[in-house]
Amino acid sequence: MTTAKRRRIYLMRHGNVTYFDDAGKPYLPEAVPLNEQGRAQAEAAGRVFASDGVRFDRVIVSGLPRTVETAQGVLAQTGQEIALEVWPELVEIRGGKLASIADADLQEAFTGAFEGVVPEHRRFLNGESIGELMDRVHPALDRLRQDSDWDTALLVLHGGVNRAILSLALTGERLFLGNLAQTAGCINALDVGTHAKDWVVRFVNHAAPAVLQDDTRSTTMEILLEQYRKSRR
Repeated sequence: MTTAKRRRIYLMRHGNVTYFDDAGKPYLPEAVPLNEQGRAQAEAAGRVFASDGVRFDRVIVSGLPRTVETAQGVLAQTGQEIALEVWPELVEIRGGKLASIADADLQEAFTGAFEGVVPEHRRFLNGESIGELMDRVHPALDRLRQDSDWDTALLVLHGGVNRAILSLALTGERLFLGNLAQTAGCINALDVGTHAKDWVVRFVNHAAPAVLQDDTRSTTMEILLEQYRKSRR
């Protein structure tokens, strides 16, 4: 029997950013850069790759500054000079206007899209739905898989987008598993074969340098909700 030849995707979430100021007022999410912690996370991830001598054939980002900076931080540690490919269809799930969400609906708006098996009609922050997210992420994955000119790819994307990719890899179905944690700066490893359901998930949510992730029991969206609530008081 011939062993299946699979290719490797290292899927990262961008490093930490500051979405709200001290008063809970939001910064423009399309423009926020990495903060100091986020830069350290990108460098730590890069050292993980460098220690094992991993070399990337392609590096794909969504184009938002936080993914670009994270990828650059990783490559600075691995010593590779490789052009970043911008795939805008892989930007984070888009939220609506926070000011339009009633106080009573804030909890659902912030966390509902990342709880359990999420129905496709569920919207993130009154914006894009889970189904709309998968409509653009799944074809992008197909396009990457159909291109045979790579063996090892680094994708630096976002928490929601990564969940869409991981959910497909884990189930082989059009499902969205919202409670797959994606810590800022984390690394996931996926091997992909030639047929649609040939995925092997090697590991998920490896977060250098805090591998045990013992600093919190809250999700990213729970933390952001509490930061935003300050602006409503």
